[in-house]
Amino acid sequence: MSRTAQASPEDHLPLSNTVLTILLALADGEKHGYGIMQTVETMTGSQMGPGTLYGAVKRLLKAGLIEETDDRPDPALDDQRRRYYQLTGFGRQVLEAEVHRLEALIQLAHRKQIPGQAGS
Repeated sequence: MSRTAQASPEDHLPLSNTVLTILLALADGEKHGYGIMQTVETMTGSQMGPGTLYGAVKRLLKAGLIEETDDRPDPALDDQRRRYYQLTGFGRQVLEAEVHRLEALIQLAHRKQIPGQAGS
C-alpha cells in the first residue's frame, strides 16, 4: 500500500520477519545494504541474502517505510555505488505498532502459562 493512500501503521501489520529485522536494523540509524545484512546477522544469528534484502527494500521504499538518503561518510572512505537507507517517520510508527502487537502476544502467552516459560 502506498503511503499516499493515507495508510495507518496498523494497515502494514503483521510484518514479516524479514521486514521486521530490516526495520530494527535501521532503528538506530542509516545503513547501506551490506550494513543492514551484517546487523541482521548479528541480531538474529542468521544470514539474509542480497535478493531477500533488496526485494524487501524495494517494497519498503514504495510503502514509504524507509527512504534512501544522500548523506555519505567521507567520500574517500566510501563506495559511491552504495545506497544508504533510513527509517521514515511513518516507518518508525509502523515498527512501534508491530512491537506493541508482539508485546501483546507475549503477554497473552504469559497469561496462558505456555510451558517452558520461567515461573511455569
